[in-house]
Parts: sequence; C-alpha cells; structure tokens
Amino acid sequence: MSGPVSTVVAVFCLTGALGQRFYNQPKLDVGSRAPQTVIAPRSDRVEDSKTTEELRRSARLGASPVLMGDPMVNQRVLSQVKRYLEQGNRLREAVGEFPYVETGLLSREVQRYLRSASTWEWRAIQWTLSRQLEERAVESTVDSTVEASEDPLSQLEAQTAEADEVETRREQMLQASRLGAVNGASQVLSDLLESQASPMNQALEQLLVVSQQLDEEGVEAVMTAVEMARERYAQALEQLAEVSYPNGQPVYTNTLLNLSAEDWQQTRNTTLQVGRQMLAQGIASGVPARMLQDSVEMQLSLALPDAQIRHLMSAVLMNALEANLVTDPDRTRERAESAAEAQEPAYLSVEAGEVIVEAGEVITRRQFVLLDHFGLARRAPVNWIGWIAFGGTVFVAVSLYGVVERRVHPKICNGDRLLILLLSLSAPVMVLFGVPTTSFPAIGLAVGSFYGSWMGVTVVALLSLIMPIGLEIELGYLIAGAISGAIGGAMAGRLRSREELALLGAGVGFAQGASFFFITVTSLLLQGTTGPLWSLLLETALIQGLWGVGWSVVVLGVSPYLEHLFDLVTPIRLAELSNPNRPLLKRLAAEAPGTFQHTLFVATLAESAAKALGCNVELVRAGTLYHDIGKMHDPQGFVENQMGGPNKHDRINDPWKSAAIIKKHVTQGLVMARKSRLPKAIQAFIPEHQGTMLIAYFYYQAKHSNRREVNDADFRYDGPIPQSRETGIVMLADSCEAALRSLKDATPEDALSMVNKILRARWQDNQLVDSGLTRAEMGKIAEIFVQVWQQFNHKRIAYPKAVLSNK
Repeated sequence: MSGPVSTVVAVFCLTGALGQRFYNQPKLDVGSRAPQTVIAPRSDRVEDSKTTEELRRSARLGASPVLMGDPMVNQRVLSQVKRYLEQGNRLREAVGEFPYVETGLLSREVQRYLRSASTWEWRAIQWTLSRQLEERAVESTVDSTVEASEDPLSQLEAQTAEADEVETRREQMLQASRLGAVNGASQVLSDLLESQASPMNQALEQLLVVSQQLDEEGVEAVMTAVEMARERYAQALEQLAEVSYPNGQPVYTNTLLNLSAEDWQQTRNTTLQVGRQMLAQGIASGVPARMLQDSVEMQLSLALPDAQIRHLMSAVLMNALEANLVTDPDRTRERAESAAEAQEPAYLSVEAGEVIVEAGEVITRRQFVLLDHFGLARRAPVNWIGWIAFGGTVFVAVSLYGVVERRVHPKICNGDRLLILLLSLSAPVMVLFGVPTTSFPAIGLAVGSFYGSWMGVTVVALLSLIMPIGLEIELGYLIAGAISGAIGGAMAGRLRSREELALLGAGVGFAQGASFFFITVTSLLLQGTTGPLWSLLLETALIQGLWGVGWSVVVLGVSPYLEHLFDLVTPIRLAELSNPNRPLLKRLAAEAPGTFQHTLFVATLAESAAKALGCNVELVRAGTLYHDIGKMHDPQGFVENQMGGPNKHDRINDPWKSAAIIKKHVTQGLVMARKSRLPKAIQAFIPEHQGTMLIAYFYYQAKHSNRREVNDADFRYDGPIPQSRETGIVMLADSCEAALRSLKDATPEDALSMVNKILRARWQDNQLVDSGLTRAEMGKIAEIFVQVWQQFNHKRIAYPKAVLSNK
C-alpha cells in the first residue's frame, strides 16, 4: 500500500476500535438538555448500577483496617524492657545490700539519708556525735550525783541541767553545720538543723541512741558500715551517670539505688506485667507520647503506690514501648468485602405519570437512569458527528506519528506499520474485555525494541492521549500504563539481549505498580475520602505491577515469532545472529576457515567506519559476518582457503568457468541465507557487497587468451549495487581487505594512498550511487580503514635467540 492509503487504513481502524464512546450513544445523556418534558410510562423501581458500584467501592475503600499485634515488635519491646531491668540489677549490685545496718538500730529512712548525705553533712554529724561521746562520762557522773541526792532543790537542778543538755547539743550541731558552711558546704544545713523533723536531726538522735545502747566497738562497727555504704553509693552514682541510653534520655535515677531487695523484685515483676498488658491492648502508630505515658502510669499506679518508683518504671517502659499494631491483610480484606456486600443497591422509584425531566432541564444522573430504563434516552447506533470528529483527532495523532517515523525510521515499510497498528489495537481490546489494566507496557516494549526508543515512546504517548476521548477507562489504569509503557519504550531501544529485556520488565512492573498506587491515593485524598484501605490499595498496586511484569514476559515470548513473521532486524536479534556459535557461522569457520578470517577482518573495518558515520553498527556487523557464506559451496575456488596448496583455477584454465565459480558464491549465499531464515536486511549484504563489479582477474585473463569474444556481462556480478549506507561500507571494506593484508612494510601514507585508489575506483564505477554515501565521506572511510590496519599490524619486539633455545 502507498503511504496515503496506509494512513487512511490506520485512521479508520483506530477510530473504529477506539471510538466506542460514539456507538449506541444516547442523545438524552447526562448533562444534555431535555427537548421536551418526559413522563414515566409506568410505576417502577430501577437499580442505578453505576451508583451502586461507586457506593460499594467507597464502602470497600472506607472500611477501617483490622489490626493485630506484631509478634516481632512485642518480642523486641519485652527484650528491651528486660535489658533495662538487667541494667538496673547491675547498678544495684554496685551499691550493695540495703539495709546495711539492722533496722532496730537505724531506721530505713535514716540509713538512706546517711548513705546519700553530702560530705559536709556527714562531717557535721560525725563532729557532733564525737563531742557527745566525749561528754558521756561527765553526764554519767552528774546523773549519779542527782540520783544520790534527795534534796528537792537538787532534783530541780538536775532537770534544769537535762534541758540545758538538749539545748547544748542543738547548739553544737549548729556550730558543726556552720563550720561545714565556712569550709564550702551547703548553706542550707543550718536551716535543716533548726527543724526538729529534719533527716539530719533524726539521724543524730538515732546515732546518739546507738552510742548509748552499744559499747565503743559496736558504735565503731555501725560507723564503719555507714562509711562503706557511702563509698559504694558514691561509686554507684558514678556508674549511673556513665550509662548511655539509645534515645539519649536517662532512665534510672538514684531512686533505683534506694530500693530494698523486696521492693526491687516487686517493681521488676510489675514493670514486666504492665509492659505485657500494654502490648496486649495494642499501641497504634501515631499515639501521642503524653497519652501513652498517662496510660502506663495508670497501669503502674495499681501496684506501685510510691510516686518516685512509679515515675522511674514509667521512664523504663516509655523508652522501650513502640507501636505494635499492624494491619491484618486477610481479615481487613474480609471486612472490606463484607462492607461492600452489605451496601444496599441504589434504587430509584418512579410512579406512573410522574415527570422524569422537564423541557429544557439539564439531565442528571438519576433522570438519565430512568430515561434509559424506559427506553426514552434515544440511543443511536452511531453518533456520526462525534465519530467523525474523533476520527479527525486520530488523523492528527497518526500524522504526528508519521513525522516522527520519517525522522527516526525513514525506511520503515508497510509490514512494520501493520505490526505497529496491530500492537496499538491491543489497547482498546483490553478495555473492551474489561481487563483492569492497559497493554501500554507491551506496546512500549515491543515497538521500542523493534524500531527504537523514539518510536516506542511516541506510540504510547499518542495512544494515551486519544484513548480516553473514545473509551471509558479508569484514570489510574490509563496513567500508570502510560508511564510504564513510556519507560519501557524509552529503554527497550537500548537493549542488546533478551536478558536485559527481562530485567527491564521488572522495572516496568515496578513503575506501573508505584504509579497506580500514587495516582489512586492522590485521587482519594483530593476527593476527601478518609480512612482509605491501604492494604487493599497496596494489593491492587501489586497486581498492577505484576501486570507490567507479565506484559514483559509476553513480549519476550512473542518477539522471536514477530521478528520472523515481519522480518524484523532488532538490535537483540542482530546480536544473536552475530554469535559465532550460530550454525551457519560455525560451518563457515570449519569448511572455509580462510574466508572466515577474511570475514572477521572485513567486519572490523566496516564496524569502525559505520560507527564513525553514524550507521547501524549492529546491522553492519551481522551483515558482514554472513556476506561470504556462499563460498562454502566451493571453498577451494577462493584463494584464501587454499592454504598454499595448488590453485584450482590453474587446473580449470578457463576464465569463463572460473568467473562463474566466483559469481556463484553470491547466488549460493542467498540460497543458504533463505534456508537459514536470515532477515532480508542481512541477505541484502550478500549480493550488494559485490554490486555489479567486474571480476577483473579472470576478465583480463580472458582478454589475453583470445579464445573467443569477451563479454563484460560474463565477468560482472549480477548486483544489485548497494542500496544502503551499510552495504556500501561493507563493499568498500571487502574491496580493501585483501590489499591491506598484502601490505607488509608499507607506511601509513602508502596504505592510505592505496585505499583511496580502491575507493575512487568503486566510486567511478558507479557502485555507490544508490548507497547514500557521499564523496566527502570516502576520505573519512579511507582514514578509518588505515587506522584499523595499523592496529592489526602493530610492531612487536623480536625475541632473542637465547629465549628460544632449549637452555
């Protein structure tokens, strides 16, 4: 078909497949104005299926998720609580046992005070206590004298002396505290001593009682126990200050060190129990820290009445607790489906004779459902005006595609256009069958890998723009498919193996799933939908991602068949054909090894030139490897395979027969290529690399033989001459290969001169007139050929004879 005809066919097919919105379209649709008043012919109750589906979808998405405790989080939290409690054990071991003195001598409160009192407080207590001990003897004497006297006046004096003694002891304590203040102790000690109920007064009172109850050794033992307890307590405080915590917030204070063993054991058990209760109740993500702390302290208050201990253990739990509630996907899905099933269908009721819509009124959704139910919507088989307008839009899209095609792939044929059209038609077919996805990823991957990145992206972009005009398709599926298809098309043109295409499929699937998730969430948020069912959205996005991967699997599976059916030469197929382990190339290497080596050198020359001129390097490589396969029909008829043996043509001694043998490698090569189902683009290299050149050696031999009249046609190849830049480059490389190999000690200038002569001869022989190569490019090609020749003929250092000897 000609270009205009193929364009008309493409526009007609695409318009017919994509324009489903214009078939069976009601004239009285939602948003249109009623030309006249319409009355219900009978009473009926009509289900609004579209509204019902929207309500069920909203119920499904709006269902609250079912939460469950995460066992891994629970285990982690409890392990953290146990680590904190074990850390508390180590700190308590450093401070030693409590109480460290019998409680009959010193109360627990006094023992706590003495252990934690400042140095100057302790010195003041020691000083006051020592003064009292020194005066014990004097006091005992006074007491004995008073008891021996029966004079009432003496008894009164004794009572007065006792009161003075108490006052004197108080003054001594004040002096001791002031002494401490002078030496840098806290100024508040004096205030503490003035209070009868101060810890310091209570400690002095109990120590004085101990000094009266025990002998001197007993008092010394008590004081030593206090000193040791104070020393251990100071060391424990240092360790407490050095403890590091994960979040930087301290957990333990000196309250931990003041607990008795029984209190600590109860506190540990209670803390673990409260931690388990909090996890069992569940901690949701986003719960304010203050609310969580209030809940913890309320639980602790039931078993730990002491506020300081409660605050201590609250800090332990707050540092360990974390959100443990996660969504239960199975039960959440069940709840969502139950909510959707529980949604009652939306019914519309109408009475006979009731006005459905007034004349001139804009038709609403409810009115359209009733009109359509009673067959009053005036549906037409085809909305021709809309269909033709849509066809104009499709024509613009096809024209834009044509512009890109001419710039990127100017030699594309109608078979290729047919394949692109068929791939494009798969998109509306998927929508018509109600499949919840689009085939854009497959279209992008296939067109991109077959015809290049620009073609793949263009087809996907144009389809994604015109599809929503003619088809009803969900926005999320459309955009997600377009994004993944464009990514696939852009990347597929750069691939060189099917393994890379498979890996790209995984990326396309991820792009489709992620795009669908983001688009759906954004749409729900813009609509003000609260409490979206995240697990269901993630599941749907995962399914979309699997669709994307599935399309890549489909493309991987069908691409070899499409390549053979439509004779495509993709970079991947060319790379596979260039594999030296292909059967035809293995045969060439085994049956005609000289020709195979010649082919490799020609391929190197041609590839370098093609790369410099911006040609299809993969096509040049593959075409060069197969351009001389016809020589396998008679390998000994070509000098490169004779390996120094006798020349077959000397025995024949007939230039015409020899020329026929040489020409036959083209025809036999085409037979082998067709039998091996090589692409036509590869087959073209077999005749075109020789063109209609003269087989000069045997032509001049025939001229000098004078046997019969020499006809040029008998000694020229049948052609055609090169029809592309790629085959033209291979012709030049093939012509120069033998000449370059023959050069041994020539300079690069000599080699360049010889190559230019060969290229000039081909140009003057009109072998390149249809190739697209320019005269200016001949010089560049010659320079590249010489550079490659230099790389192959680089100099090496000669080995000394001693290296090659047996010694």
